[in-house]
Amino acid sequence: MRLWLRELVLQALRNARGICGSHGQPPPLPVPQKIVATWEAISLGRQPVPEYFNFAHDVLDVWSQLEKAGHRPPIPAFWWVDGTGAEVKWSFEELGEQSRKAANVLEGACGLQPGDRMMLVLPLLPEWWLVSVACMRTGAIMIPGISQLTEKDLKFRLQASRAKAIITSDSLAPRVDAISADCPSLQTKLLVSDSYRPGWMNFRELLWEAATEHNCARTRGQDPVAIYFTSGTTGTPKMVEHTQASYGLGFVASGRRWVALTESDIFWNTTDTGWVKAAWTLFSAWPNGSCLFVHELPRVDAKFILNTLSRFPITTLCCVPTMFRLLVQEDLTRYQFQSLRHCVTGGEALTPDVRGKWKSQTGLELHEGYGQSETVVICANPKGMKIKSGSMGKASPPYDVQVVDEEGNILPPGEEGNVAIRVRPTRPFCFFTCYLDNPEKTAASERGDFYITGDRAHMDKDGYFWFMGRNDDVINSSSYRIGPVEVESALAEHPAVLESAVVSSPDPIRGEVVKAFIVLSPAYSSHDPEKLTQELQEHVKRVTAPYKYPRKMAFVSELPKTVSGKIQRSKLRSQEWKNEKQPQKGPISH
Repeated sequence: MRLWLRELVLQALRNARGICGSHGQPPPLPVPQKIVATWEAISLGRQPVPEYFNFAHDVLDVWSQLEKAGHRPPIPAFWWVDGTGAEVKWSFEELGEQSRKAANVLEGACGLQPGDRMMLVLPLLPEWWLVSVACMRTGAIMIPGISQLTEKDLKFRLQASRAKAIITSDSLAPRVDAISADCPSLQTKLLVSDSYRPGWMNFRELLWEAATEHNCARTRGQDPVAIYFTSGTTGTPKMVEHTQASYGLGFVASGRRWVALTESDIFWNTTDTGWVKAAWTLFSAWPNGSCLFVHELPRVDAKFILNTLSRFPITTLCCVPTMFRLLVQEDLTRYQFQSLRHCVTGGEALTPDVRGKWKSQTGLELHEGYGQSETVVICANPKGMKIKSGSMGKASPPYDVQVVDEEGNILPPGEEGNVAIRVRPTRPFCFFTCYLDNPEKTAASERGDFYITGDRAHMDKDGYFWFMGRNDDVINSSSYRIGPVEVESALAEHPAVLESAVVSSPDPIRGEVVKAFIVLSPAYSSHDPEKLTQELQEHVKRVTAPYKYPRKMAFVSELPKTVSGKIQRSKLRSQEWKNEKQPQKGPISH
């Protein structure tokens, strides 16, 4: 164990046993709180980041020691269920043992060494978390991907990352086989399955046979731990690199404050393993000693989620806003959430009507947060802070978040601009290192002293940020700049609208206009479309500035979404502009 951490743990354990301390002094913090407080201080930028740090060794193994010493409630560290009643429960000690076995598989059968890269493309199976931790133990770099990746997607990612190994399931293995000959770096293919496939090693069999002892790699805090492919509006997906410290310590404070996690909590995030929020959940829950709950989710269904919340003692829930919109369409009085006490959301804008309906029916607030693949949590509504409905909250430490113009100059409160994070003179430790193999894109992401997120917002006089949309989502109609979230929030207040997505659409006179794609509530599905269009247009004019109303409207049965439930406006926008050249987004006109 690192010297700084070893001394901290030993001192905390001595204090807890009454060896240290004197009469008249305030009682020491309980052991877990004292250790987590140190990690939290680093996360907040109040203490230096240790030179050597490994999340598996310096966080998970510490919780294993605390658990054995009786300093944690008797709940699992990891709890997985599927739709048939099968369960996997691991304590921190069991998670440590299983992940050390997995690390031996990666080093032995796969021949991976520190710095080697491994793609993880698995559905919601326990092996995803095991292999993620095993990568940390060996110093290998994990590259998560969603199970919906096509052959073309896989080929690009394997070639660009030069990954030496991949682990996947039966459904994706044929796609990997179809392109593996074009990926010279790929040396090892691991299959999570109860069957066998030529050219693949069976991970479950190797795990069963592996030794339980493993010496963790001595990694530095700045050594890479994960690479995520993130898609922009132009070009191929970019590789975003994070370090052992940026992810391993960067979520401790937000996990404590925004997600409000303790060692007694059971945290369920419904996200897919291929998205960054799966890593966010892991690195938020486990430093705080919480149980990470996973449901295999054979389908993303509102009733399924509500039944799960009623059946299991889940205390903390995270879903995208679109999922909460579907949940509040149900009769929530039919469900009893006896353990649920805290709910967070992010990934897209939360409309005030969804927040209001959820709170009125459950008594629970929705705490919105905002971040990117390149960052940890940028803004949030932590527990205990006043929430302004429609705002994504205040800047989350240690980030200095500002709204800036196109040159990187800070704008005054109330003015719309680019959401930006100060990276000079000091770059926050909990930040991506770069876009790998793309120095031009890395340089282009900064202006002046700031990293430009690509999102637009304004900040009010109290420091709350109000999301307007992505730079490419903002609609410029007759020189009026219109954020899609404003229009979607206005539409959401009408009972006819189940959900909506607003994008730009070409117009010969105005250049582009607002178009709304709307999924109707069942009670309105048979209404006259022309009359309903007029009614909704007038409604938007009353609720928000009249120039923002959707001049075009389409009623659809469903909206394109990611597997995690986020609405994909980009697909709708591409559909609208496929035969036109979309105008470039210029700077704000004041």
